[in-house]
Amino acid sequence: MSVPDLKTFLAAPGKALAKGPIAMIFAEDEAELNATLRHHFDAGFASVLLFAPDAFELAKDVSDSATLHRIRHDLTSGDSLVEAVNAIIAAAPGLWMYYCYNAEFLFYPFCETRSVGEMLAFHTEERRDAMLTYVIDLYADDLTAHPGAVSLEAAHMDKSGYYALARPDPNNHNHPKERQLDFYGGLRWRYEEHIPAKRRKIDRIALFRAKPNLHLRDDHTFSDEEYNTYACPWHHNLTSAIVSFRTAKALKRNPGSTFDIQSFKWHNSIPFEWHSRQLLDLGLMEPGQWF
Repeated sequence: MSVPDLKTFLAAPGKALAKGPIAMIFAEDEAELNATLRHHFDAGFASVLLFAPDAFELAKDVSDSATLHRIRHDLTSGDSLVEAVNAIIAAAPGLWMYYCYNAEFLFYPFCETRSVGEMLAFHTEERRDAMLTYVIDLYADDLTAHPGAVSLEAAHMDKSGYYALARPDPNNHNHPKERQLDFYGGLRWRYEEHIPAKRRKIDRIALFRAKPNLHLRDDHTFSDEEYNTYACPWHHNLTSAIVSFRTAKALKRNPGSTFDIQSFKWHNSIPFEWHSRQLLDLGLMEPGQWF
């Protein structure tokens, strides 16, 4: 199904918002757009909403998927991701949702054998309504062969260099926010001189359950502060990861940084294996009590 804009879609969503979990994919360009959609089809989302300009072409198997619902949306022309996500939240309270950009791929513990719905059912049983997700940068190993920095076959990642800082509470300067941290690392850390300070964090609350009056904010956090916590008060909870070419693409596209970067590889670069076990072993996501 394809509709001319979000307002039209929300007036008659059909079965797209009937049950969750729902994935929202925002296309900034066409880089690995088909692969992004196929990956999230395979994860088991009940509906996948693609927000993209009409000019972006899809492979036939992708466009024919009964799971896909395409909505005209152009981020480069000023259409807002935050406003779109908040509109879907308001339209489908109670459903689990997820959002990402093209060339980003969700991984969670044991995702090779378990669906995203199974994971979120367990997370719900633990009385959690949101899940912390780390955005882990991917990049092509050879920028001569892949000048756009994107290659699924030659994807690399940083195996170390990640850290967290306490998140300040503007209402209590003597104590940081409870169970909230700001996470850093990857290309946003290594090339921080090219990244605005407010865009350097790699944490995102990408999985969440919609409810009335819930709002996503520009910094990838939510209006309900409990949604922004990494765990409940009594034990560790599940976390997940989004492996993403987005920062590498931007650094190579930006005239202010592209000529400073001949290669993203360094001594802590390793090939990405496209398997959740690698991310678990590196401590980049947490299985919590789910075995």
